[in-house]
Amino acid sequence: MSIAPDTETAWTAFEARDRAWDGRFVVGVKTTGIYCKPSCPARHPKRENVTFHPDAASARAAGFRACLRCTPDEVGRDRTAVAAAVALLEAAEDRLSLDQVAAKVGYAPHHFHRLFKRATGVTPAAYARALRTGRARDALSEDSTVTEAIYDAGYSAPSRFYEADAKRLGMAPSAWARGGEGVTIRWTTADTSLGTLFVAATDKGLCRVSFDEDADELHRRFPNATIEPGDEALADLAAQVVAAVESPDRDQDLPLDVRGTAFQEAIWQALRTIPIGETRTYSELAALAGRPAAVRAAGTACGQNPVSIVIPCHRAQRIGGALGGYAYGLDRKRALLAAEAQRADLQE
Repeated sequence: MSIAPDTETAWTAFEARDRAWDGRFVVGVKTTGIYCKPSCPARHPKRENVTFHPDAASARAAGFRACLRCTPDEVGRDRTAVAAAVALLEAAEDRLSLDQVAAKVGYAPHHFHRLFKRATGVTPAAYARALRTGRARDALSEDSTVTEAIYDAGYSAPSRFYEADAKRLGMAPSAWARGGEGVTIRWTTADTSLGTLFVAATDKGLCRVSFDEDADELHRRFPNATIEPGDEALADLAAQVVAAVESPDRDQDLPLDVRGTAFQEAIWQALRTIPIGETRTYSELAALAGRPAAVRAAGTACGQNPVSIVIPCHRAQRIGGALGGYAYGLDRKRALLAAEAQRADLQE
């Protein structure tokens, strides 16, 4: 049986319409006799007119009926299904089709495809690919041959890896295993209103965007890569990153060459969907990544974002409005958020 959070935490989540708490408790409204999920978009009742219940069954036992607007009874089933699907994908040794996954969790394939993407930010197929790629990356660091690593990651044959997933590593798998050997990474710096920005890219796209760093960071991450100052093409790319700092309302579709675990990539994808001028809590990001309890891990994933600004981890904060952390200083985070809020106001 689930347990409702303490009343202050529950009220804070309800006031913020925090979707991360959906399915973890419901809110009973005495004046209407209904119960809602925490993120219900309806106008909030007064604090003294609400009660909190660990689940829909306990709310019904107290005499409340389900809200027709937010349909709280569906939330728990959807969340359970997504969590079960994630577990299936992570445990599977062979590829599972959408039909197989949907059938195992009791949903129609097309409906579950939309549900999974809404909850995690990626499709089931993309999530599974990220899992295999992450396993391949880890195996490439340990196994003596690329072929062994590919099989250890769960591919049925090397051709399957090269056809579908090798591009996700951004460099040849053998080069990845050898710390970037044979790969050229170019870097440059650019002045911004927030300080000097360090920008680095492979031929595939941006692999590092940061403040207060230099090429030593690239040598640490890719000790055997060829690392050299950038050319005119990188200067143009860096100028677009600077524009993202100074004019955050501009649409910047920049090429990326970044890799993480499936969970990290889901968090980074969720960050890129946050509209300018808005923020999301770490708990909301964890829920979007399909693991609502992994709030601390969501914060860690934000901190491990290799391309700041482009993946806007500064838009993540704690429940209640506290900024949380930021790798390049809270003053910069405040400045970025203030600039984006101003731009968003001008667009209205």
